[in-house]
Amino acid sequence: MKALNEKLAKIQRDLNAPKNQRNNFGNYNYRSCEDILQAVKPLLDGLTLVINDDIQVIGDRVYVKATAVLSDGEHEIKASAFARESLTKKGMDESQITGATSSYARKYALNGLLLIDDNKDADSRDNRNAHKEREEALEEAKKKLAMSIKVIKDSLASGDLSTAAEAWFELNDDEKASIWVAPTKGGPFTTEERSIMKTPEFRQAKPQE
Repeated sequence: MKALNEKLAKIQRDLNAPKNQRNNFGNYNYRSCEDILQAVKPLLDGLTLVINDDIQVIGDRVYVKATAVLSDGEHEIKASAFARESLTKKGMDESQITGATSSYARKYALNGLLLIDDNKDADSRDNRNAHKEREEALEEAKKKLAMSIKVIKDSLASGDLSTAAEAWFELNDDEKASIWVAPTKGGPFTTEERSIMKTPEFRQAKPQE
């Protein structure tokens, strides 16, 4: 597991996935799921990267849960992200709506796994409503995980990587993804704290199961 963590940390450091796509309506650049996959493939060095979708119905809405799995054949590291299907989308049939939602969820699962901060829509849609929803979701996640966040921040401040890592890795993939947001976007961890949490030393401080 240590070797896999070190390889993932190297990928996170070396990955360069620029925002080469353009949304003229929203006036912003963005990167797509395909852009990330193209950038990461040369860095895998014998590892496999697989993304799976799980369709979930909650109430009367359909969600796509995408899970990105990095594996060395013995161990694996996962990150997941959710996206909700639009009830209707002009110019799209139902299968196209599901495909667009899957692409969106897959992109954010990769973002979580590879520590890419990106708050723009992967499918070149106007992201104003989606951005507002993510801000609300982030605030809700910060309230829900306030105790864990405090333990992590206090432990990092005191140099106690073991306690900080234990609190972080006790969170499930969805919880980690929900608060792994850049501080400029409202995320709970400072740039310095995030840098520490990306290091192999932090992953190695995780208590052995």
